[in-house]
Amino acid sequence: MKISIIGAGYVGSTTAFSLLKEGLASEITLVDVNKEKLEGEALDLANGLVYTNVSKITYSTNYKVTKDSDIIIITAGANQKPGETRLQLTDKNVKILEGIIKNTEKYNKKSIYIIVSNPVDILTYKAKKMIKNSKKRVLGTGTSLDTARLKYYISEKLKVNTKNVHAYILGEHGDSSFPVYSTANVSGRALKELCTEKELEECYKKTKNSAYEIINKKGATYYAIALTVTNIVKTIINDEKTIMPVSTIPEEYGIKDVCLSVPCIIGKNGVEKVFKIKLNSKEKKLLEKSRKTLKKYL
Repeated sequence: MKISIIGAGYVGSTTAFSLLKEGLASEITLVDVNKEKLEGEALDLANGLVYTNVSKITYSTNYKVTKDSDIIIITAGANQKPGETRLQLTDKNVKILEGIIKNTEKYNKKSIYIIVSNPVDILTYKAKKMIKNSKKRVLGTGTSLDTARLKYYISEKLKVNTKNVHAYILGEHGDSSFPVYSTANVSGRALKELCTEKELEECYKKTKNSAYEIINKKGATYYAIALTVTNIVKTIINDEKTIMPVSTIPEEYGIKDVCLSVPCIIGKNGVEKVFKIKLNSKEKKLLEKSRKTLKKYL
């Protein structure tokens, strides 16, 4: 199993470390335009190979090093600055993405692409349009991280394990995302029985503002997203058929013109199938609001 990571910044290098620790690949490859940073990250990772199941770390500024990758993870792009929304990164990062896809596709025709760079929904849509047979093999991390954050805040409120909380954030990975509370539960018990409307709104507000808070305090978010990507990779490699919200074109919801997050079955081929869940009338309107927001930027 060969995994290539495009972008050796905070997110890319932390993802590489997380994958290395989990031993999910025989080879991890890094590509970046910053040669000095790239060499430093690769050497630092390679020094720890003796403690892992990964056999080698390869790297280059030339995309040829990615040849025959099973999974390509794209983290390269301009970072979100304090006070800047993810969608404001659009123009800069679309241009960067176009160059990456053009170069990786020269050497890879069957790779599964995981788009991490923001705005992830816009970039996932652009990647799908540039890559052949992209329906299953191109996906964005989308609201998988938002969902993890929501579960964390709910678990903190109820003082239960995060694994017992079953809830989703869907739509845009950004300001028009929304929580699906109508079907949310804690080990089978409806979440609305356990939390007041005010408490649920507070949990969502913390979720929505989490990235901004982290960026304001430490400059960037990278630990949680690296773990999120690692979880997606593990699900693909092990063909787990795990259901998680990732960014795709959800035609099953009547949406054909943007990528946004809905629950999907993830397996060895990438997005095996969209797993359609029942949304109430309010949630349907919020999904449409997300679609319109993203369509505007596209």
